[in-house]
Amino acid sequence: AMGRKNNTHVPDFILMGLTDSEEIQLVLFMLFLLIYLVTVLGNAGMILIIRLDLQLHTPMYFFLRHLSFLDLSYSTVITPKTLQNLLTSTKYISYTSCFTQMSFFVFLGATECFLLSSMAYDRYVAICNPLHYPVVMSARFCSHLIFGSYVIGFVDSFVNGLCMSRLHFCDSNVIRHFFCDTTPVLALSCTDTHDVEIMIFIVAGSTLMVSLITISVSYVSILSTILKITSTSGKKKAFSTCASHLLGVAIFYGTMIFTYLKPSKSYSLGKDQVASVFYTIVIPMLNPLIYSLRNREVKNALLRVMRKGEGSGQ
Repeated sequence: AMGRKNNTHVPDFILMGLTDSEEIQLVLFMLFLLIYLVTVLGNAGMILIIRLDLQLHTPMYFFLRHLSFLDLSYSTVITPKTLQNLLTSTKYISYTSCFTQMSFFVFLGATECFLLSSMAYDRYVAICNPLHYPVVMSARFCSHLIFGSYVIGFVDSFVNGLCMSRLHFCDSNVIRHFFCDTTPVLALSCTDTHDVEIMIFIVAGSTLMVSLITISVSYVSILSTILKITSTSGKKKAFSTCASHLLGVAIFYGTMIFTYLKPSKSYSLGKDQVASVFYTIVIPMLNPLIYSLRNREVKNALLRVMRKGEGSGQ
């Protein structure tokens, strides 16, 4: 046992990835590369348009800009390494890189949960208290909400890192996943992970639940307000401001809950990996599409920015 204990630090891990088939790996590489390029362009584009167009300097777009920043970071923490592994036969990731990737992943994921609930609160104030909206959603209050989201994300990530750093890895160093996620790394530990799992479950669970409850309460109030609106066009307009956010929330939380809030024993490779690909690689690409394609304001802003660019070019 002593011999095993001394051999505690596996110098690096091997990421099994998504498939053994080289043909499928190549297809996935092309697909993920395309998705990543769309993600970078879409999110960077959103950040730029919102910065450059003064008419978009409102709380809703302030939050959207941060959402784009989070999605861009989120995707960059995971996709480039995944792309590299799809092309190489040695799928190593160093111990430090693995835990760094995990920490950023937890940090950005938890921050996004609370950013989405801040956005739901913003919609709630806009629809249920429109007259008080400029007062309630002041620039200062919005900054506090963003700052709070990042702080909670940092705390979650710190607790997660603290728990994981107490584990020993001695036998296997093969992570059955395409990135360093908490569950598959826990599965490798030769220490008893029961307490760590409970701690992580409490932290992740409370993050998901608190933010989900905030979103649900906001939307129940929004819905009851919309139902009281007499004009159909009024109803339509109120609903369309929420539809894209609701869609984003449904996709994000659906896959998150499916993946994390279930016992680790039921961790099945196929289904979990599909869900993981979805929220780590696909969702960051979907958000700018969901929010911009459904949104006339963003399209108009894009046209204005382009016209301005042409004007200054001439």
